[in-house]
Amino acid sequence: MSAVPLQALPLDELRQRSSTKWRKYSDDVLPFFVAEMDYALAPAITRSLLRAVELGDTGYTPPEPGVREAFVGFAARRFGWEVDPQSVFWTGDVMMGVVEILRVVTEPGDRVVVTTPVYPPFFDTVEEAGAVVERVPLARTGTGWELDLVGIEAALEGGARAVLLCNPHNPTGTVHSRASLEALAELAAAFGAVVVSDEIHGPLAHGTRYTPFLAASESAARVGYAVTSASKTFNLAGLKCAVMIGGGPQQAQLLRALPCEVEWRTGLFGAMANVAAFSAESDAWLDSLLAALDQNRRLLADLLAEHLPRAEYRLPDAGFLAWVDVSAYGWGDNPATVLRRRARVAFHHGPLFGEEGKGFVRINFACSPDVLREGIERVAALVES
Repeated sequence: MSAVPLQALPLDELRQRSSTKWRKYSDDVLPFFVAEMDYALAPAITRSLLRAVELGDTGYTPPEPGVREAFVGFAARRFGWEVDPQSVFWTGDVMMGVVEILRVVTEPGDRVVVTTPVYPPFFDTVEEAGAVVERVPLARTGTGWELDLVGIEAALEGGARAVLLCNPHNPTGTVHSRASLEALAELAAAFGAVVVSDEIHGPLAHGTRYTPFLAASESAARVGYAVTSASKTFNLAGLKCAVMIGGGPQQAQLLRALPCEVEWRTGLFGAMANVAAFSAESDAWLDSLLAALDQNRRLLADLLAEHLPRAEYRLPDAGFLAWVDVSAYGWGDNPATVLRRRARVAFHHGPLFGEEGKGFVRINFACSPDVLREGIERVAALVES
């Protein structure tokens, strides 16, 4: 039996929230920019956090908060991935984990491959680690995007020491195939490089089989690290907790040897929420979320075809973020600025994701169908005028 789609909260209730999505712009702007969702929390998370507040349980995160066991169970149930518990560690958020791993596996000035267009903090994270960004854009295919393995090979042959992978990819929503991940792992192994994979959108695959990088092959496990969290799937960005996984004993030892402060940055409420999210109790909620997101990614395609037929949009394989080319409408390299000012809709700025993002906007469709419809109709009215 298919899951019943989640219903988004009413707009007047959402505007009572104090998070970035609802406080950055005035109330006449519909926000579709930052990756926050408009649904109530999974009940298991709500129960866990309410009980903690009732108890005044707001102290330091314990040495064993249960994140390891919860993630191992979740990976087995949802991905068929058997994770060695001894390879699992935790920190405050995914980018925090990425930068700490990069600090150890690269030397100052080393080059790190990023596959643009990509989540903007990737650029800052590489630099924070003391490394240098080397951009290898995704390859456009007739149906979407894929890793440019030839370009990555050239970068590694030229001395790049690591690849910062986004799997599934943000902003395109691409779920990289197992074959691509295997080939990437072989390249990294051949050149003595490391792959650090941001897999925060992994639980949000829509029918396309998501393969965790470390599970792609033996080579991937030997060269790789993964960093993920329940925060994107369960809307917990403000509760600081992420999971770092080493592909094998050597990587696990490196993670174990990170400064103790890396683990201490984990928030207690973040750990509690991640444990509840990763539990089997939250599986039904996640299935309902996926049904709602599948409905909306298709609705967006219909709305664009009806109201903005010159826009180019491919259904994302995963996540709740749409990567839309609106360059045909002449709103310049950064159309999000024009659309916010003139149509009162806030999309994410395409150029922040790299040169390949000029003329693009990223649209968050984790909202009610009515809000999504109104957002696109506002843009259409601008075109008509």
